Amino acid sequence: MSETASKARGAADTGDANRWKALVFIALAQLMVVLDATIVNIALPSAQADLGISDGNRQWVVTAYALAFGGLLLFGGRIADLWGRKNAFVVGLIGFAAASALGGAATNEAMMFGSRALQGVFGALLAPAALSLLAVMFTDAKERAKAFGIYGAIAGGGGAVGFILGGVLTEYLDWRWTFFVNIPFAIVAALGAYFVIREPKGGRNRNPLDIPGVLLSTLGLVALVYGFTRAESDGWGNSVTVGMFVASAVLLIAFVVTEAKVKAPLLPLRVVTDRNRGGIYLSLGVAIIAMFGTFLFLTYYLQIVKGYTPIKTGFAFLPMIAGMMIGSTQIGTRLMTRVPARVLMGPGFLVAAVGMLLMTQLEIGSSYASIILPAMLLLGLGMGTAFMPAMSLATLGVEPRDSGVASAMVNTSQQVGGAIGTALLNTIAASATTSYVADHIGSAASRSQQQLVALEGQVHGYTSAIWFAVGMLVLAAAIVVTFVNAGKPESHPVTGSGENAEDEVAVPVVAH
Repeated sequence: MSETASKARGAADTGDANRWKALVFIALAQLMVVLDATIVNIALPSAQADLGISDGNRQWVVTAYALAFGGLLLFGGRIADLWGRKNAFVVGLIGFAAASALGGAATNEAMMFGSRALQGVFGALLAPAALSLLAVMFTDAKERAKAFGIYGAIAGGGGAVGFILGGVLTEYLDWRWTFFVNIPFAIVAALGAYFVIREPKGGRNRNPLDIPGVLLSTLGLVALVYGFTRAESDGWGNSVTVGMFVASAVLLIAFVVTEAKVKAPLLPLRVVTDRNRGGIYLSLGVAIIAMFGTFLFLTYYLQIVKGYTPIKTGFAFLPMIAGMMIGSTQIGTRLMTRVPARVLMGPGFLVAAVGMLLMTQLEIGSSYASIILPAMLLLGLGMGTAFMPAMSLATLGVEPRDSGVASAMVNTSQQVGGAIGTALLNTIAASATTSYVADHIGSAASRSQQQLVALEGQVHGYTSAIWFAVGMLVLAAAIVVTFVNAGKPESHPVTGSGENAEDEVAVPVVAH
């Protein structure tokens, strides 16, 4: 073993003494970003009434964030590689806090939409920086498993926590606090990161920015996310919807061609053409399609059909959070260093599919304890077990200079999956509901019977869409079995290869 490799091995063994403290602040920032995806949804009706936002424009409270976040993730990951992950992380936190303050203080719809877009911009810088910091700070296989177990649990369960917190803040304080609550999160995480995080030297990618790649990827992803948003509201045959999908395909194909030719690409194709990483990105995106739609339908089912309050709805999601915590921190963390990732991910997605299958049995009179509770536990347990090794393997063995964009691809696959899931499953549900009501409304004589048919139609729409979600989770498991062939991780030092890796850095490799 060379002297340099020996030093690298020693660094991996001892590690940065503050890395576990750093994990607290990285996890806090990740929780803030994930919370924000759902916490604002609960507050949206109150904010809409307060600011006089029309029904036609209210979608922009969600869409403005999704477009900026989804479109700029790859650029954010590349900036993290260029500036350094710690610097990008702290700047992202400060910017996110400022944008949240602007949203909480909004006096009209323009301020609200602008603040949400700014949150998306800084979130796109913050999210890949957080994940890539974990990738370069935790290099020992067992420690990495624990760190990614915590991170995976937060990434998976944070959205459900957002429903609870959003309900509490909206009901007992004011909708503005769903924005203001981000400020203390961000300040504590930024201060902690500044004083505690010691990013390993080396591995920055100091090549000049690939401006054509930035423009093509950003515009292509924005067109894709916006296309699915338009499909949800205006239909799949709408001319603008179709135009967005065509534009997205042209732009993203041009992006791939550009990345194959330029000397210093925004997204080196070696990051995504690796069969394990490619399988992870694809399976995560497909699984998120199922998850996002289900969050939405369960929220509507509990509030509209069962009459739950926002707070009670939020607490109804707790079993899923508990399942995710157990799956991620207990099952995943304990087994990740002992078995190949696919042995956790494939069965994990299938367990989640069984939970989803239970929810296809929902009816108006279904009890929470008999169907929703066990379904949520299985869903959380399966997704937690699958997410944790996926998060780790997506950045495992990546050259240090590529860790930012590799992390950004994890977030991009989830963001695009979420946009597809919301639009696609909503369309399936709406179509099934319309068909059911049309077939049964004729036999409803009284107004109360018509209302009952309308409710039955809604539930029928939800369960029809959930059947599709079951298929998506089975497909995710099939993708894992087909593509992911990495063995269990072993902690060996490897050098950061490539002309831009400043120093040799110890990172785990995968035994095949």
